[in-house]
Amino acid sequence: MDEHRAPRKAWLIFALAIAAYAAAVFQRSSLGVGEVAAQHRFGTTAAVLSLFSVLQLAVYAGMQIPVGAILDRVGSRRLIATGATVMGAGQLLLATAHTIPLAVLARVLVGGGDAMTFISVLRLILMWFPSRQVPMLFQVAAILGLIGQLAAAYPLVALLQGVGWSTAFAIAAAVGFTVAITSAVGLRNAPAGAVLHPVPAGVGELATRLGHAWREPGTRLGMWTHFVTQFSGTVFALLWGYPFLVVGERLSKTQAGLLLTLLVAVAMIVAPTLGHITARWPYRRSVSVIAITTATASIWTVVLAWPGRAPLPVLIALVVVLASNGPGSMMGFDYARTENEPERVGSASGIVNVGGFTASLLTIALIGLLLSLQSSGGPTSYTLGDFKVAFSVQYVFWATGLVGVLRTRRRLRAARGLDIDPLHRAIVRRWRGRGAAR
Repeated sequence: MDEHRAPRKAWLIFALAIAAYAAAVFQRSSLGVGEVAAQHRFGTTAAVLSLFSVLQLAVYAGMQIPVGAILDRVGSRRLIATGATVMGAGQLLLATAHTIPLAVLARVLVGGGDAMTFISVLRLILMWFPSRQVPMLFQVAAILGLIGQLAAAYPLVALLQGVGWSTAFAIAAAVGFTVAITSAVGLRNAPAGAVLHPVPAGVGELATRLGHAWREPGTRLGMWTHFVTQFSGTVFALLWGYPFLVVGERLSKTQAGLLLTLLVAVAMIVAPTLGHITARWPYRRSVSVIAITTATASIWTVVLAWPGRAPLPVLIALVVVLASNGPGSMMGFDYARTENEPERVGSASGIVNVGGFTASLLTIALIGLLLSLQSSGGPTSYTLGDFKVAFSVQYVFWATGLVGVLRTRRRLRAARGLDIDPLHRAIVRRWRGRGAAR
């Protein structure tokens, strides 16, 4: 492939890959927007349904490493088609289910199929496009995938209200099966003539390749980057942001919906900007990571420390900063790309993806636990104070993630013979000074 120009077919592959990822996000978000209908159908509470989201994320995160290893072996086309088929089967089961165990199994299938999609899309971009375009296209892919979230928020809600549960989720299943067919027919793992080194299929070889990817400090830096930047925005958008705004901050449902829409809109602007920065200054990627994390923790501090309800402009500022979290986490995959051999990029990407979703999963669960411990009356009885205490758990993950980023960045720079940048040097000097003072 010409390193300066992508082949014409690359853009068709990119479009098909984005369609597959948007469909996966649609399937992932589908139960959340149908929460009220789900409570009636399964005769359960919102608290139990929130466990569905935790379980789905757990399956997604737990499958990332094995899926990454398999991706290096079989390629993107087969995994994307398989993932879409599995998600379609999960949605079809949900369309016919009337009991909690079947609904749980359905969401496990959706989470499993979803786990196969995103890193497969990233590998397609890596194989089809020149390296200088890859950081930007990684960001564009992640943002365009949010079309699926919008499709769940509007058309699927309209279907649930118009044709009912079974038909709406049967249509969602049909979307999955359609994507599976188009991916199997239209996608190609790499351009014709691309040199691909064979990857051994044995379990031992897969474990060895995973071990090599893990020992690479760039992979671990990518994982901690994903961990520290992604979770706050994901937790807010996926589950706890809407209740916080409506029940805690007493905004109207329309205002809360507009703020969540604003989050997506701002992310679409931030993503290409970060993609350009990543491509232009690859040795300063961690500076952006630290800046995003610091800004996120700072704006949350303002909101949580505000006496009483925060003013609307402050909540808008919160949403605008949170919009940088998803694009910021994509820099983790860029570390996996640049610091690993092509034959193990899938394994490295799987390790990176575990970081953010593990942090998101634990944060969602801990916020739910802290809310439950403070109030036994259900979601509508939570006070703003309850939410503020629960959301404070995020500081543990920001601190853990920043330590991970700084330590692995130091190791990567030492391994590459690079000097530690001035920001890191200043932080180290400050902490050493405090130690001497003690």
